[in-house]
Amino acid sequence: MTPALLAAAAAAAGPPRRIVSMNPSLTRILVALGARDRLVGVDDFSAKAEPSVASLPRVGGLYSPSLESVAALEPDLVVLVPTVEQRDFRARLEELGLPVLELDPVSFDQVLETIRTLGARVGREDTARARIAAIERVRKSVRRATAGRTPPRSVLVLQREPLFLVGRGSFLDEMLAIAGARNVGAELAEPWPRASMEWLVAAAPEVILDSDSDPQPAVRFWSRWPSLPAVARGRVVALDAGDVTLPGPDLDRALLRIARALHGDALALDSEPAP
Repeated sequence: MTPALLAAAAAAAGPPRRIVSMNPSLTRILVALGARDRLVGVDDFSAKAEPSVASLPRVGGLYSPSLESVAALEPDLVVLVPTVEQRDFRARLEELGLPVLELDPVSFDQVLETIRTLGARVGREDTARARIAAIERVRKSVRRATAGRTPPRSVLVLQREPLFLVGRGSFLDEMLAIAGARNVGAELAEPWPRASMEWLVAAAPEVILDSDSDPQPAVRFWSRWPSLPAVARGRVVALDAGDVTLPGPDLDRALLRIARALHGDALALDSEPAP
């Protein structure tokens, strides 16, 4: 049975009232759906990524969740993702008889399906449909606006040292393509690969989108490699990781930020996110 069918079946018993979220993307989606008041606990990263839940009890990190902390909150639903750590955690939660919903928002469409599934589970189907429709409108608009442009060789940096970037198969890889870029990181088979600086220099990106949280300005950091075409042409652009790198409910805004970073404000769109 698919996650959507599982969620629909569970929703027949009534929406949950005490939810623990073990992932910031799922937390942000629940908040966007209007279910903030149902959350009774979150993981450490969620508390940092979503200000509205910062005061909630914390139940450990993404990779070091606390079974005791979750159980103490007496949740009627725990939402998590299928990482190795959280897969094992799911089994332990189910041994305690706690309801668990596992979701995997990796690709763009999987993020939309996650929004749909959570909407059904918490009784916010209309809100979920509206959010998905808004994302779809911007996706189509950006794709139309960038059609026919020569895609610049681009890289989206997640972390500088060591170097991690967007590779093949993730929602960010798809968004780069939709926004009219050729993702040089897609030459690497993993969604979030680690790469060497030597590899990046050889890949010769024409645009560097830098979402590292380091306080050193992106332009200053990358100026150490003047041979990079992106550096030589002044095409190093800093992006806020919180705005673009979470597979959550604001993919329309994230996609627009990436498209603007690649093509500037002159990009003509027939649909933009609501303010």
